[in-house]
Amino acid sequence: MASLLARCVTVSARRGLHVSAVSCANKMMADPLEHATGLEKQELLAKAAGNDNPFDMRVYKRVSGDKSNPTVVPSFYEKRLVGCICEEDATCINWMWLEKGETKRCECGYWFQLAEGKPMV
Repeated sequence: MASLLARCVTVSARRGLHVSAVSCANKMMADPLEHATGLEKQELLAKAAGNDNPFDMRVYKRVSGDKSNPTVVPSFYEKRLVGCICEEDATCINWMWLEKGETKRCECGYWFQLAEGKPMV
């Protein structure tokens, strides 16, 4: 039994490790567009076509803010959640739901309105 155990230990101890250097000086990473699928691929294609903000996630600046000239926020849907930073130094955001066809007033007095937006696809 002891000789069998010693033989197993010596067999497992003989495993060698082979390491070789790989030269990758002239190789480059593949284009990410070739590997992307789904929304990631749509985003990369839109950016390649010149649209730097394909999901329309930019921050909109408020305009004068009266009821006759509200800040227009585009949306693909009937409702959109909008946040208003009422003061420049504010540490919180006032959130409100906007619905198409109506203008809504924030606590700070600025008016907002939802407009028809174009989907990415």
